[in-house]
Amino acid sequence: MKSLTEQDIRSSFINCSKGDAKRLTLPRDLDQRPWADLDFLGWRDPGAPDRSYLVTERYGRPVGVALRFPSSQRGFLHRSMCSLCLTTHRGGGVSLMAARKAGPAGREGNSVGLYMCTDLACSLYVRGKKLPDSGARFEESLTLEEQIARTTGHLSAFLDKLYA
Repeated sequence: MKSLTEQDIRSSFINCSKGDAKRLTLPRDLDQRPWADLDFLGWRDPGAPDRSYLVTERYGRPVGVALRFPSSQRGFLHRSMCSLCLTTHRGGGVSLMAARKAGPAGREGNSVGLYMCTDLACSLYVRGKKLPDSGARFEESLTLEEQIARTTGHLSAFLDKLYA
């Protein structure tokens, strides 16, 4: 993924208002992120622990998604495998993240959920650049490129559901 500017990120969100995107807290270390190893930029909002954000490239432009922990899941994070990167975690390492759908369906309150690494570091887990605190990655017969393609395919399918 190519590096993104603050403006790129704020203008990319498909499921929140421009005002919400303007007010969200961006990571302070954008210039230090390992952009070449990222399939998406993901971060938690330190001021609102029930909110996370994800920005990826789709059709040549950045696409951002605001995510929330559903209220029934806050403080009760128990699922053990990320649906994107297939990394297993023990404890609170995987959480159900819900995203309001884009457009009229989202304004009506419809959302889509996905179990994801709570720290949104899927790209780094797949590449072996980060190890889960507790848990592991399965030894796979797929090449690294195939694992990356699978992860980005799962992310793309999630984004398709947000537009549906």
